[in-house]
Amino acid sequence: MSSAGSGAGGDHLARRSELSASRAGMPELKDVLIVEDETFDAERLRATLRVIFGYALDIRRATTLGSALDSVIEKKPDLLFLDDYLKPSDTASETIPFLRRAGYEGPIVVVSGQVDKQRRAELIAAGARDTIHKDHLDSVRVAEALVRVFKSQSARPAKPTGG
Repeated sequence: MSSAGSGAGGDHLARRSELSASRAGMPELKDVLIVEDETFDAERLRATLRVIFGYALDIRRATTLGSALDSVIEKKPDLLFLDDYLKPSDTASETIPFLRRAGYEGPIVVVSGQVDKQRRAELIAAGARDTIHKDHLDSVRVAEALVRVFKSQSARPAKPTGG
C-alpha cells in the first residue's frame, strides 16, 4: 500500500483514537440539550453525539429560546449545544444570558455557520465554553470541542454567585 493511503484518513483515525482515550477523563454525560431551529442540523448533531456516546445519552431538542428556557427549567442538562442564530432573530450572544438566568450553569457549545476569530471571542465572552462551525459537525471535531470544554471546566475555579 502506498503512503498516499495513509493521508487524511489515517490522520482522522489517529485523532479519533486519541480522542477516545482522552474522553476517559470527561465526566459522564447523561442529558444533552440541543437548541437548534433547523431539523437537519439538529439531527446531524444528534447522530454525531450517538457515534461518540451511544444510545444511553438522553438528547433533547428545543427549537426556540422559549422552549430552550422551558427545557432548562424542567431539567438541567449536563451540556447544551446552542445554535448561534435562532429564528426569528435571536443570537447566541443574546440567548446565553437568558439560559444562565434560567439556572443553567453548565457548559454551552455554540454551533455556528459564521464562526471566525472575532465571533468566537464574542461568544466566549458571552459565556460559551466553545464553538464549532456547522460545517465541522463530525465526531472528531465535536469530541475535540468536548475535550476542550471539560478540560477548561475542571481548570476553572468555581464562579462566585450573586451580584
